[in-house]
Amino acid sequence: MKPTVSAVLAATLGLSVLAGCSTTAKDSTQTGTGEEGNKGRTPISMSIRILNGPPEFSQNINEEKWLKKMEELANVDLTLKPMPHKEFDQKMAQMFATNDIPDVVQGYTLTGKDMGGSVEAGIFMPLDELLQKHAPNLMKKIPKEAWEGVKYNGKIYAIPDVLNHTSRRGTYIRMDLLKKTGLPVPKTVDEYITVLRAFKKLGVEHPYAGRENLKYSDVFFGAYDVYPYNRMYEKQGDQILPKFMDIENMSQAIQTYKTMFDEGLISKEFATTNGTIWKNSINAGKAGIWNSNSNELDTFVREIRASVPDAEVALIPSPVGPDGKGGQMVYDSVLRSHFINAKTKHAVEIVKFFDWMISDEAVKFFNFGIEGENYTMDNGKMNYKYPTDKAGLDDQGMRGFFSFIKDPTFKDGVETLTPEGQRTKEQQINIVDKEGRNGISFNPELKYRTPDVAPKFDEPAPIILQGIIQMIYGKRPLSDLPKVIEEWKTKGGNDLIKEATDRYNKKEGVIVP
Repeated sequence: MKPTVSAVLAATLGLSVLAGCSTTAKDSTQTGTGEEGNKGRTPISMSIRILNGPPEFSQNINEEKWLKKMEELANVDLTLKPMPHKEFDQKMAQMFATNDIPDVVQGYTLTGKDMGGSVEAGIFMPLDELLQKHAPNLMKKIPKEAWEGVKYNGKIYAIPDVLNHTSRRGTYIRMDLLKKTGLPVPKTVDEYITVLRAFKKLGVEHPYAGRENLKYSDVFFGAYDVYPYNRMYEKQGDQILPKFMDIENMSQAIQTYKTMFDEGLISKEFATTNGTIWKNSINAGKAGIWNSNSNELDTFVREIRASVPDAEVALIPSPVGPDGKGGQMVYDSVLRSHFINAKTKHAVEIVKFFDWMISDEAVKFFNFGIEGENYTMDNGKMNYKYPTDKAGLDDQGMRGFFSFIKDPTFKDGVETLTPEGQRTKEQQINIVDKEGRNGISFNPELKYRTPDVAPKFDEPAPIILQGIIQMIYGKRPLSDLPKVIEEWKTKGGNDLIKEATDRYNKKEGVIVP
């Protein structure tokens, strides 16, 4: 008997029904029961995650001019339900708990926490037949491995947003500050520490910019290949273990952060520094080295130069460890997934809408806007003036946001029209694509007995994170690392190891890099 979504949610999330949020009429998320939308267009409701950038600051995203133009071009009446990044898991849980599920749900993993067991419970429909009949662009342009990444029990359950450059995060440095030190571009962990010390002598407030949960501040774990995340397992002997259980290398990584903390090379408040404060500090010119998504190079250049006109910002190779390798964690080829509600009456139209989204017409629209208004064509040559003021850049960013199926690393249209955009692409290919750490992962994900032992996409399990922070701050000795790991094991980690090992041996949903 197939479980209900309520039963699955109760088992996987321990949910209680949360209070609903107020919305405008346009913001409400009907499940597609209406037969006809605005001006005869197909009504489609859709939940989306809102991260950084213009969409986050929109007063009402459903009234944005670029959304309305997209609706006109695609012949749909789209109602978006925005979910801010900071509240994403909570909003998703609320949506499933209250059964307020729109026609399309934008999620990440098929069986991860954000989806709350909904795919297993049959809330979303398999799409194989619909895609074959109505989505020639999607089937042609999305690679096979991406489709494999959105399968459950052999069926396709989502339309993936493909990440062609899976090594997506990079290491940034203020080259103007490095030149003042007289030091070369650092390569090893020790060389990085030397540069950070030199930055401190120059008076740089944050030689290395750290933030809470070590998010986007974890590159030294990469140097020692011990990222403590849910996609980072490896074979050790006859078991499949999380990489953080490598005591020797994990100890060296933690010691690196402790050295940085003790010497003031990372903020004493990094453990409570949220993403907004972290980014504002970088943009104010107060940081020397930091980690972020590699496609943000031109944005960092523009923002930092507003405070420090002569600033030079570059991506450089991440610190390498004892094995001569390093880099940020490598992503899956599927960044986001779009699930279609099994109860919608507009499945065919929804699939056609997503197929249109990667057509030549749509790509030109998302990149350049409207011919005659935003660009002109001269004998087949595109004439587009790249905006330089904040309002123009925000407007361009908002237009691009509505392209739900795209490679977010960089767009080979609008962004490469600028020297910064061209440099972003060059450094992505020549530096970031050549580094990165990966590990064994599982789809469906492993079953976590308690939240304390559950690592996230880019955050350690709470038990492990707490131990790491305490050791960096000197609240407990580094020699306690085995005790921290043993606590993790006894509270549910042993169950994870057993499941991971069993599934690896049986080849059940195992993804080996």
